[in-house]
Amino acid sequence: MKIENLCFSYGKKSVFRNLNISTESKTICLMGKSGCGKTTLLHLIAGLLRQDSGSITGIKRPCSVMFQEDRLLPWLNAKENVALVLDNKDDKKASALLRDLGLEPDMELSKMSGGMKRRVALARALAFKSETLLLDEPFKGLDENLMRSCAQLIKKEGKLTIVSTHSVKEAEALDATIIRIDDPDKIGI
Repeated sequence: MKIENLCFSYGKKSVFRNLNISTESKTICLMGKSGCGKTTLLHLIAGLLRQDSGSITGIKRPCSVMFQEDRLLPWLNAKENVALVLDNKDDKKASALLRDLGLEPDMELSKMSGGMKRRVALARALAFKSETLLLDEPFKGLDENLMRSCAQLIKKEGKLTIVSTHSVKEAEALDATIIRIDDPDKIGI
C-alpha cells in the first residue's frame, strides 16, 4: 500500500496534510491517539470518503469493511446477518464462520453481548469476497483469549488487512506492521 501526499479536511478542519505511508506489509495496524484520523483513513482507503488531494494505491476495491459500530440488522439472527454479504446467501459458510468465532449461528442479536455482536460483524467482514480487509477496532469488547483466536482467523485469510487499534497486543497478535499516524516521524515504513 502506498499513500502519497494525502490531504483531507472536514470543512475547515484539516485531518491530513501531505500524509505519506509506504509499506509492503500484508497486515498493517494504524495506531494513534483518539481523534487522529485512523477511522477517516480507513474510510479514505475504502473509497467511502474522497481525499482532497494525493493518492492511495495498492488497494483492490471493493474492500471488506468492519466499522467501529457493528451495523447489524437487529431483526435478523447472526447467520442471516453474515449471509447478507454472500452472493448466494450461503447459510453453511455463514454458520461455519460464526462457529469458528465461537458463536451459535441461529442466535438472536437481542440475546448477544457487545463482544458477541462484534464477532458477528467480524464474521460478516470475513465472509465478504474481497482482497482487502479493513477493520476498525475489531477486538473491542473481547477478552484476550477471544482476541487472539479472532486474530488467528484474520491471519488465516491471507488478505491485505488494515486495522485501526489502540493496542500493541492486538497488533502483535496479528503479526502486523504498526504505523503511527499521529507521529509524523514514524510514518513511512
